[in-house]
Amino acid sequence: MIIYNVTVNIENDVHDDWFNYMKTTHIPEVMQTGFFLDHKICKVLSTQEDETGHTYAIQYTCAKMEDLEEYQAKHAPELQKDHMSRFEGKFVSFRTLLEVV
Repeated sequence: MIIYNVTVNIENDVHDDWFNYMKTTHIPEVMQTGFFLDHKICKVLSTQEDETGHTYAIQYTCAKMEDLEEYQAKHAPELQKDHMSRFEGKFVSFRTLLEVV
């Protein structure tokens, strides 16, 4: 199993709008691609002292690396573009790949 983890720090002034967008639009659209088996959205509790905003880890689980690669090639660019256009300059993010062992 592969976990595609997207960690996002979102600014306070757009937090509620972003969280609603993630729960009602973005995550459902990612799941509708059919490449992921499950997802979780987790609030990061341990952050840097000087960090502002809210930090979340969104985790998508897929069966194999080929599924993730196909998702990234066919769907991720458009979905990421939509997120960027809505919240440009209001977030930072990074992605991590994990393998369940």
